[in-house]
Amino acid sequence: MFVNKIVSALALLAAAATSSRISAQQISNCPVFPADNVWNTPVSQLPADKNSAAYLAIIGGAKPLHPDFGSVSVYGIPFIIVPATQPKVNVAFQYADESDQGPYPIPANAPVEGGPNGTGDRHVLVLEKDQCILYELFGAYPLGDGSWKAGSGAIWDLKSDKLRPLGWTSADAAGLPILPGLVRYDEVASGAIKHALRFTVPQTRRAYVWPGEHFASHYTETKFPPMGQRFRLRAAFDISAYSRANQVILKALKEYGMILADNGSSWYISGASDSRFNDSDLHNLTKLHGSDFEAVDESGLMVSPTSGQVKRHAAAR
Repeated sequence: MFVNKIVSALALLAAAATSSRISAQQISNCPVFPADNVWNTPVSQLPADKNSAAYLAIIGGAKPLHPDFGSVSVYGIPFIIVPATQPKVNVAFQYADESDQGPYPIPANAPVEGGPNGTGDRHVLVLEKDQCILYELFGAYPLGDGSWKAGSGAIWDLKSDKLRPLGWTSADAAGLPILPGLVRYDEVASGAIKHALRFTVPQTRRAYVWPGEHFASHYTETKFPPMGQRFRLRAAFDISAYSRANQVILKALKEYGMILADNGSSWYISGASDSRFNDSDLHNLTKLHGSDFEAVDESGLMVSPTSGQVKRHAAAR
């Protein structure tokens, strides 16, 4: 009897440990990093960053929040889901020394950010759903033989907390994954986004903070935010006048915030394009301004600079 009780107790502890690693964010039955990953961790109770006011001033306190996605396919960052049987192709990288060489399971019909003739960042995101491996490219162009060329590329095991090597880029300037930070319509429709979002600002510092691993700037003054810096919507901001869909996004910005991932326009938050989005309603988010946000000091969450796992006691504060 006593032995049975011990076995049962150990089983319960093992189950609890396993469940604590199950990510609340999932795509095609794949976890989008473990539950204790920094992307999936609330930051509403963490202290504000000491440089918050300076960051807001340089990014633009009067600049509006801008949803950089919507119902039209060329607005937003698309992704495609493929099975393990998807043939893999070679990719030639401009920044090969900081890219995962692959090969990458990119189908011929893989959507490119901005469309086939897009001239912007041209991200390509591919989720291999059987092993839950994410493949991401920046500056991607298909070649005539079925292979691709790209500026940089990264391969992410979505079951792992492992980050890029320190100083390495990814398909994003901050060395971060892209897909985990997108606003997706299915999440909005479900009533909850349980992860941080991705956003851009015009000027960043020649530095990065965890979970960022790479910089892309020559500015050294501390008034410029470093790559990887987290921000959140201020707790006192009243979201009651916004639509249900927009409240889902705003609640996520209060609880999980957004992570600075790239140089771009001020306060542009990223999402995946979806024909079901209401663009007129999304436009109401531009009523928010930079002054409605604050920078967050999440350094106390870090377990290791090369892991996205967070300290449990720090996250629970």
